Amino acid sequence: MVKAPFPGRARGDTDAGCEFRSARPRSGDRFRGGSGTLAERRRCRRGRVLASVLLALALPGVAAEGFDEAAEIEPFVQHLVSRHPVDAERARSLLRRAVVEQRVLDAITRPAEAKPWRDYRPIFLRPERAERGVGFWREHRADLERAERQFGVPPRIVVAIIGVETLYGSRTGSLRVLDSLATLAFRYPRRSAFFSSELEHFLLLVQEEGLDPLSVKGSYAGAMGIPQFISSSYRNFAIDFDGDARRDLVASVGDAIGSVARYLERHGWRRGDAVAFPASVAPGALPELLEAGMKPHTALAALDGVRVGAEGSAFADRPAALIELQGAEGVEHWVVLDNFYAITRYNHSKLYAMAVHQLAEWILRDFEGGSG
Repeated sequence: MVKAPFPGRARGDTDAGCEFRSARPRSGDRFRGGSGTLAERRRCRRGRVLASVLLALALPGVAAEGFDEAAEIEPFVQHLVSRHPVDAERARSLLRRAVVEQRVLDAITRPAEAKPWRDYRPIFLRPERAERGVGFWREHRADLERAERQFGVPPRIVVAIIGVETLYGSRTGSLRVLDSLATLAFRYPRRSAFFSSELEHFLLLVQEEGLDPLSVKGSYAGAMGIPQFISSSYRNFAIDFDGDARRDLVASVGDAIGSVARYLERHGWRRGDAVAFPASVAPGALPELLEAGMKPHTALAALDGVRVGAEGSAFADRPAALIELQGAEGVEHWVVLDNFYAITRYNHSKLYAMAVHQLAEWILRDFEGGSG
């Protein structure tokens, strides 16, 4: 949404009815150092604000920009109703109320994941985030342990993901999801197909869950709630983990915990396995291993020219891959296993997965250090 500033005054302008007298003030009825009585100043200020607002509303181009009915809304609605039992006029009416969010288009072109690891790491690896993670773990210990029993994902990982995503539910986003998804579906050609699909999922989600589509808020990419699930993930992986017969990722920490654990389990999390190990690599082995990508492809013991510490010996037969990060003290190499790759299914970035892994280890150390 493009917001116009209130029109300012040129130097020397006066406001009608606001030419303050220079008469000597009575004690107590004027602002210190200014002219005019307190009541006059207040009336003047209210008048200026009201006039500015009215003028802004009257200016052409100030109103929030909507989407083109024929070129954008109607083709989407026709596609939607051809695939799902959705009322076309209701869908049309809703999309007519969506607005273009320039903030979304600006944000998606400069994601944090485009930074090098040395700049990305300090965003999430902070003492206060680890400390709050320990507190979150202690407060929700029963749900976290139940999620581990059911899905095999340890508490530290679930806590770290929620910590990275929303600082434990305290920062869940301020943009209307409808506006974000419509903006990216209709005005961001590079990923229009993906976000059109997410917009479709969102309209189905609000219908299925009884949500108000005009009040649901989230990130610039349309992620929602405590764990920041996108609409398709909400529909496919969110669960009722607190037993109230609702899947509520906005207000229920229990549902968020269970849903994160289930999501990772469905995306290949291996119970009891490690996530990643720092590695030393023979220079000649680097190009081929790095080109193979971060999806584990070769048994750890068979990665030629790669060495890890003793902690990796228990996982010698596990599929592994090698990644490279640009750290604060130079290049870092890490051997990553299936569990690292599972975290990247939550956010397709090796930086994100490494931040989750390292924050999880930090939280675990502090949690155990404090005897839980």
